[in-house]
Amino acid sequence: MIDVAARVHLTLRASGHTIASAESLTGGRLAVKLTETPGASETFLGGVVTYATELKHNLLEVPQEVIDEHGVVSAECAKAMAVGVRKMTGATYGVSTTGVAGPGEQEGKPAGTVFVGLSGPGLLKALELELGGDRGTIQELTVQQALSALEDMLGTEEIAIG
Repeated sequence: MIDVAARVHLTLRASGHTIASAESLTGGRLAVKLTETPGASETFLGGVVTYATELKHNLLEVPQEVIDEHGVVSAECAKAMAVGVRKMTGATYGVSTTGVAGPGEQEGKPAGTVFVGLSGPGLLKALELELGGDRGTIQELTVQQALSALEDMLGTEEIAIG
């Protein structure tokens, strides 16, 4: 059975598109999953881990107004991160993760509050997730949900693989 990251890769490759990632709470785990598929270099341009708020602003150009008004644990920040990584890399699509892995709160939001941002031609959206479990579980579930969101966005469920 082919996994979701491989399906995303094959769909991107078939359409000649590319992707890049901007991660916070997942600390690079999404990039790892996106590069596990043989041939991933054809579609995955790269990614950044912007754990610190300053890096979200300085590297990904998340507007200071977004940070001040909504915080970094927000749909607005997730969308801005996805846009920023596309701009930085020239990728067709950008995917981002931001949120609270725990164990404590951040910006008054409990562990498990997560946002996944998606950006592409004519597309900009964020998914809000409320995940349970310990820190590692929240990070892994975030990666799974981000990959599923990518698959849905690309319509890979309609692609026959084999």
